[in-house]
Amino acid sequence: MNAFDYFFEKSSRLEKPFLAGKESVTFTQLHKSSLSIANYLQYEVGQKRNIFLLSANNLFFLKIYFAILKSGNVCIPLDPNIEKDNFSFISGLTDPALIFLTKDIEKRLGLNSEKCVTPDNLDKLEHNEFPFSDENGFDKENCAEIIFTSGSTGIPKGVMISHKNLIANTESIITYLKLTQDDRILVFLPFYYCYGLSLLHTHLRVGGSIVFNNSFIFLGTVINNLLEYKCTGFAGVPSHFQILLRKSDSFRNTKFPDLKYVTQAGGKLAPIFIDEFRSSFPEVKFFVMYGQTEATARLSYLPPELYEAKRGSMGKGIPGVELKVVDENGDPIKPGETGEVIAMGDNIMIGYFGDEETTRGTIIDGWLHTGDLGTVDDDGYIFLTARQKEIIKVGGKRVSPKEIEAVILELPEIVDCTVDGVEDELQGEALRATIVYRPEVGKDSILEKVRQQCADHLALYKVPKIFVLKENLVISATGKKIKGKL
Repeated sequence: MNAFDYFFEKSSRLEKPFLAGKESVTFTQLHKSSLSIANYLQYEVGQKRNIFLLSANNLFFLKIYFAILKSGNVCIPLDPNIEKDNFSFISGLTDPALIFLTKDIEKRLGLNSEKCVTPDNLDKLEHNEFPFSDENGFDKENCAEIIFTSGSTGIPKGVMISHKNLIANTESIITYLKLTQDDRILVFLPFYYCYGLSLLHTHLRVGGSIVFNNSFIFLGTVINNLLEYKCTGFAGVPSHFQILLRKSDSFRNTKFPDLKYVTQAGGKLAPIFIDEFRSSFPEVKFFVMYGQTEATARLSYLPPELYEAKRGSMGKGIPGVELKVVDENGDPIKPGETGEVIAMGDNIMIGYFGDEETTRGTIIDGWLHTGDLGTVDDDGYIFLTARQKEIIKVGGKRVSPKEIEAVILELPEIVDCTVDGVEDELQGEALRATIVYRPEVGKDSILEKVRQQCADHLALYKVPKIFVLKENLVISATGKKIKGKL
């Protein structure tokens, strides 16, 4: 089955809004427009061709994205703020047949190509008389989209996601979140990010609705959107929750009568922040989740009712996914030992585009090797410790930066903390803590508190040698921290 047909299987005739807010569209309208544009795409480029899509979250993105999926071509959603060098690299690698983008992006990238299609052309695309060839026996193993992520070498890696992957992951997420047509989610995660796309897929499938917020930096808009549009949920990465809870008191002090649940993924959020959220909003379910682009989006979740008993855990595999933590020989570890998290399921990617060698090193005997280190408890719940590449060696001793960050983040005046290693003549590597604090506290005061906190709770070799203090946390459109910038 084509993922498009799966997403719209139960909702294509719904007249209620799928997208609500400044822009709006019903399920029926979106289905009709996407089908018509799919006709154009098949006529213009055929099938199984790569097609770029660069746009903020808007109606233009929705129509083109679903049209590409339905046409049997491959959607490559890219950050609309992508650097020219990265765009050139990805373009050279994938050779797109068409590039859907807005005029401002076209101008910034210096593109002057017949391949470019802007929103000005949308009306013509939606109203055409091209015949659509809906092949019988569509192969769900076909690649549906390629999501580019930053590799450890800095070279973008293209994760190939099949229609089967999209269907499997969407079905799993709907099952454990128990989503229904009454759900409405506030979306500030971009759709070139797999976490953002998962929100789009799940709510379309169940007949729920979405609201866009493309200006998270203005916290007032988040609060107003949640209230005005009666949102039942929102999803964020760690920095979103850190900013909401500690950059302002207004979020914590606002009542959201329609909010039923929130989800968190995209990195490990220190439990202290989850505790603060649960304390401020005891009636809202908080789902801790874990995933990777290579797994379409999601791998595990921790049921909210088990949070107290399994505090700090990423949970167990979502429905249809098997997770294990194994040692260097591939054998399951015992509780308390550390190993690598590996995963198997219908949501695991096809592979990396144009990189068979890295694919073979990542998917071994059907198991996705995540590169994340973790341990398990007696009940099989997994606790992440660090990524393999994050471990810092100080004087020959292995140190996990997450442990130190968690201690410093216990201080309520701290918005964020990042610990990394810097070269040191005596110890090989020295620990550096980059701290974002609430400016009203005062720089000298916060530094004294942090030093005392570390001395009270960390072994001497785990206490950072260098402290860098900042007043602002800079995040990308996906909510990930941008290191080294004020």
